[in-house]
Amino acid sequence: MEFSRNQIGIAAGAGVLLLIIFFGYLIHLNGQGPVLGRSEERDPLSGIPNSISLNPLRDRTSEREAAKFIRSMRDGNCKEELAGWAKDYRKKYAAFICDSEAQHPLVSWEVADWEDTPPLRILPLSRASAVTLRSEGHLQGIVLGDAGKKGGAWVVTKYDSMY
Repeated sequence: MEFSRNQIGIAAGAGVLLLIIFFGYLIHLNGQGPVLGRSEERDPLSGIPNSISLNPLRDRTSEREAAKFIRSMRDGNCKEELAGWAKDYRKKYAAFICDSEAQHPLVSWEVADWEDTPPLRILPLSRASAVTLRSEGHLQGIVLGDAGKKGGAWVVTKYDSMY
């Protein structure tokens, strides 16, 4: 089957147009913030939206740091992870968190919202524990601080959870 020059030109033009639209959309996403949209419905207890749509091109370094922290907590390294907190006013709070995490082992988590208030980033997370196996109503929050002295690395400055 032979194609005429017009058909090849139309197909090539359509392909180029699709590529321009695709790359234009990527450029548009690159200029947007980390959260593209939040649902109107909110959790009555916490006020966090029921769903959010995150930008696939967002900077995920803070999420990776939060995930590393939570994985360490899940794997039973709570006391080691919160050892720095035992030196200041958060000593009792760190002990409470470690006891609570031992009683409600974490199974999974996902980002439920995103709030930037420089130099802090607050990531409320939806969690599922081994006790409930559901994430409804069980929230945890991580506050990450931008430690400018450490090359711009994110550091977990606060962690709390509703058990």
